[in-house]
Order: sequence, then C-alpha cells, then structure tokens
Amino acid sequence: MQTLDLEVRRLVYEHFLTTGRAPTSAGLAGELAVTEPYAANALGRLAGDHMLVLKPSSTEILMAHPFSAVPTDFEVVAADKNWWANCVWDALGILVMTGQDGRVETTCPDCGEPLKLEVIAGELAATEAIAHFAVPAADWWEDIVFT
Repeated sequence: MQTLDLEVRRLVYEHFLTTGRAPTSAGLAGELAVTEPYAANALGRLAGDHMLVLKPSSTEILMAHPFSAVPTDFEVVAADKNWWANCVWDALGILVMTGQDGRVETTCPDCGEPLKLEVIAGELAATEAIAHFAVPAADWWEDIVFT
C-alpha cells in the first residue's frame, strides 16, 4: 500500500471519529496539499483493496467500516457525538473504537419495535436481543452494501 493511501485512510478514520461524517475527496486533498484527482485515486485504490466503499459512480465515501457516510438503521451515540453504522456489529465496533460508553439505537427487523443496546464500562449491557447474520462473513464482499 502506498504511503499516500495510508495517510488518506488515517485521515478518513480520524474525520469519522471526530465529526461523525465522512470527509470529501476535496477535503482530503486540501488536508494533504494534493490535487483532488490525486486524493480521489487514493480513495479508489483503498476501495479496490476493500479498505472502504465508494458511492456508486463517485469518488466519495459510502462506508469505511465500521462507519457509514449515510444515515442507516444503526445510530451510535456516545458522549456528545453520533455516527451511523452499517450493521449492529459495526455499531458496536464504533463504540469499541471510541473507547466510550454509549448506545446503539435501531429497530427490531422482525417486529419493528425500537431497540437500544448499551455499552457500559466496555461491556454490552444485558439484553434479550439476538443478532442474526443472514450472509456468512466470507461472502460479505460479494455485495457489501447489502450485507
């Protein structure tokens, strides 16, 4: 992996962690003092290596696991910040990354009732919720947006 790609990846995650949102390719270019096409090419290489997912026909970020750049059914709240996750597994991963207590707000996919998971002192609070993964992990990248 190229040095620029590593720096872009670091900046992507730093931006998600601090703002709750994805950086734009133009924003990354400005931070790195490179042209936007240069930054966009780095994002393309990262996407090709399954380090992140770009929006269709775009150089903008859709996902940088565990973060989603667009609203999803999995909102993560910790301290005074919030993020969107791609699934419940990613949502809990965000709380691990931040090292903070927090909660995941979603709905039960079976009945539609609101569902809240809480992490307290680094542990998932007792819940009767069950996570179900319909696609085996080995097959996730066949359609990562669906998965």
